[in-house]
Amino acid sequence: MEGHAAAGRIELHRPDGEPVRVLVVDDEPTLTDLLGMALRYEGWQVRSANNGMAAVTTARQFEPDAVVLDVMLPDLDGFQVLRRLREYAPTVPVLFLTARDAVEERIAGLTVGGDDYVTKPFSLEEVIARLRALLRRSGLAVAVREAAVLTVGDLTLDEDSHEVRRGDQSITLTATEFELLRYLMRNPRRVLSKAQILDRVWNYDFGGQANVVELYISYLRKKIDVGRQPMIHTLRGAGYVLRPAD
Repeated sequence: MEGHAAAGRIELHRPDGEPVRVLVVDDEPTLTDLLGMALRYEGWQVRSANNGMAAVTTARQFEPDAVVLDVMLPDLDGFQVLRRLREYAPTVPVLFLTARDAVEERIAGLTVGGDDYVTKPFSLEEVIARLRALLRRSGLAVAVREAAVLTVGDLTLDEDSHEVRRGDQSITLTATEFELLRYLMRNPRRVLSKAQILDRVWNYDFGGQANVVELYISYLRKKIDVGRQPMIHTLRGAGYVLRPAD
């Protein structure tokens, strides 16, 4: 299965050059961890809160540029949290997380001043795309072009031309192989789980497809590592990591 090979990424920063700040509010620790991981991958600063009161307190201290806010929280609901946020942060963009079948939640969220919503379950890519759109529309973040060439050891990847080289040898990759290698090269020396790779490269919900990651890792190894000092390593039970060759 082929993925989509996108152009070089445009990074968002605050107008003063500092990283964008995002507050994630949800009472599911796994969800806040996953969202935090994806948002940090964008280069943003992230704080999280697992209930409404903590969200209000953290927002005052953190002064986020955007808030991801679950409607269903154990104390205050998301609408009450938003009303309190608006008292001292009237323009901060808020992206609501709602139940898939709760149409009334979506309408209520936009009525009380929410800027957008996504329904659970969602892909991390969708949340990031919605946040990027809100931030750019609000003027709270500005776009900065990233360098198009990634380099790890003697391996280089040009995000614009899609040229990949190891040393002086050119390497031809399929679209999916390119996306997988790009993700690995954006996170050198960092262990990436199969679930993380699935969500970033294939945009799949978790479960049942982890074998496709193993398959494409093996394809990459044949093109990147065969006959050379290996760069792609497996950590059993944890995932994969790309490191410069010794």
